[in-house]
Amino acid sequence: MPKRGSTWETTISTSPPSSASDEVGHRLLAVRARIERAGGDPARVRVIGVTKSFGPDAVRAAVDAELTDLGENYAAELVAKAAAVAGTTDVVWHFLGAVQRNKVAQLAPLVGVWQSVARVVEGERIARFAPQAQVLVQVETTGLPGRNGCPPSATGEVVAELRDLGLVVGGLMTVAAPGEGAAKEAFETVGRLADRLGLEERSMGMSDDLEAAVAAGSTMVRIGRALFGDRLPATAGSGGA
Repeated sequence: MPKRGSTWETTISTSPPSSASDEVGHRLLAVRARIERAGGDPARVRVIGVTKSFGPDAVRAAVDAELTDLGENYAAELVAKAAAVAGTTDVVWHFLGAVQRNKVAQLAPLVGVWQSVARVVEGERIARFAPQAQVLVQVETTGLPGRNGCPPSATGEVVAELRDLGLVVGGLMTVAAPGEGAAKEAFETVGRLADRLGLEERSMGMSDDLEAAVAAGSTMVRIGRALFGDRLPATAGSGGA
């Protein structure tokens, strides 16, 4: 748990009062309605509730609304929030941030799905502390500086090497560049790549672009703001908004 007065504690203590369970429940219904209007099956497209920068109240509200796939970008937040709902066995934590190898041992007992594996060395560390872990490979399609992910041309090789380590590679994840056209192109590119590699899961789409992602075949959407309200500005390339 971060020390009192830390940046993380200050951030979550000023979170907007938008995480009451009834509000999150209504917003979750609205998100699923958007999925359906975009041509997706709400029963098949998993909503990952991204609680980044919100406090444990948001996590509890999500669980009360029967949303138990939850995502975090930062190790300290995931560890603290997992403790807040310890004993809630249905919660599956998705790690969405760039994998820092020195944090893997701390996260390994808690993370159910590593969504942002971009390099084989990250997979080696995960395999050491979480053999047969569920992972997705993050694909970077934007060319923007500071973005996590491997290029599409290297994705097949990374998938194969991660499998050689004993990890279960379920699919691909991507964060699109802003703009409807750019998002559509990115999601279609990653969808075709997943098809070519025989991968089922496609973690694509956030609060602003979930329709384009669902239309391109997303099986997971990572939703923060549309469920929990506004937060502080996200850093470039973050895994859920």
